[in-house]
Amino acid sequence: MTRLSTKGRSPAFATALVLAAFALSGFARADGSDPLSTSGIGALSNKIIGGSQSSQSSTPASPVDEFSQQLEDFQKTVPDLTKKIQDSASSIDSVTNIDQARAEIDDLRGEVSTLLGAVSDNGPIAQLGAKALAHIHAKLKALAQDGRFKPEERQYLIEQWQRLDAQTQSATKELEDARSQFVGLLQTLQSNEDFIAELVEIRQAEKALDVIRGLTQDIRNASTQLNRLIGSIKPPGA
Repeated sequence: MTRLSTKGRSPAFATALVLAAFALSGFARADGSDPLSTSGIGALSNKIIGGSQSSQSSTPASPVDEFSQQLEDFQKTVPDLTKKIQDSASSIDSVTNIDQARAEIDDLRGEVSTLLGAVSDNGPIAQLGAKALAHIHAKLKALAQDGRFKPEERQYLIEQWQRLDAQTQSATKELEDARSQFVGLLQTLQSNEDFIAELVEIRQAEKALDVIRGLTQDIRNASTQLNRLIGSIKPPGA
């Protein structure tokens, strides 16, 4: 270490140099490094800067910062809530529209009538089995008189058509049972149109109730955010 000469200096200046040297040597012993070295100065500056940054990061948000955050959060909810209100109003108008409910019943009535016409006793469904059986019986009659085939060939073909005849008769009976049951159900539905119309309106009213409940929850959520926003604009202690 370079020695500082005190020759020619005043006693007061010499005393100041001794005290400064003592202070620096004490700092070096406590810190474990030379206070005049680059690393020592850098470490000291890092401690000072780090302490300053730590102090800044732990600073709580100011009332203005809190207000800005609450305002931003509320502003984000406003467009969504506005759209939900508009959609809810449209939904209520739709489900409480009496004309629309009646139109739905009229459509159902028309569909039931069309089905009844298709499955009635003289309708196309009732005739399907009869047509299929008539075709089979015609083939059996023709084969009995057909001379194009050998006796064993004709017998084989007759047996195949007889098998189809038995299976078609069974399938036709099942179709007739299903058709008859369906006709009865359609007639029951048709005779209860007024009651069914009321049930349709009840279903629509339940949809309206769901819309109201959902909108209520959305407004309550927005109110909670608005309360926080209002609370953030009050002066401390107010």
